[in-house]
Amino acid sequence: MAIIRYTGIYNADGGVWGETRYVIGHMLGTAACSLCDITHSPVRRKPEWDAMVRRLGVPLEVRHRNEITEAEVAFVATVELPVVLAHHDDGRISTALRNHELEAASGSVSAFETALAQAAVLV
Repeated sequence: MAIIRYTGIYNADGGVWGETRYVIGHMLGTAACSLCDITHSPVRRKPEWDAMVRRLGVPLEVRHRNEITEAEVAFVATVELPVVLAHHDDGRISTALRNHELEAASGSVSAFETALAQAAVLV
């Protein structure tokens, strides 16, 4: 049951229109994604995010909600987005971090890394 990779799923759609809708909604206070706040500054992806991903020891990929696999679609239908999923060596998917845990990181990459390390022990 080892974790072989993680997938973070944003509460936003990808593509030019999806990202534009999110940015405008975020500025107006009608759209929020705690995972976006962790991975990105207002202008671009945070360099500390990239450094953390390199340290993890297993791959961590982030995707928009309209870019996920069929297995992930079925799984996230049961949880609130954003979410971080753990993929196990036996093919099972579990929840590593839920939205409230991502919100608790308050946009901090180091707080996210700590929460993910603690979750990995429990999963």
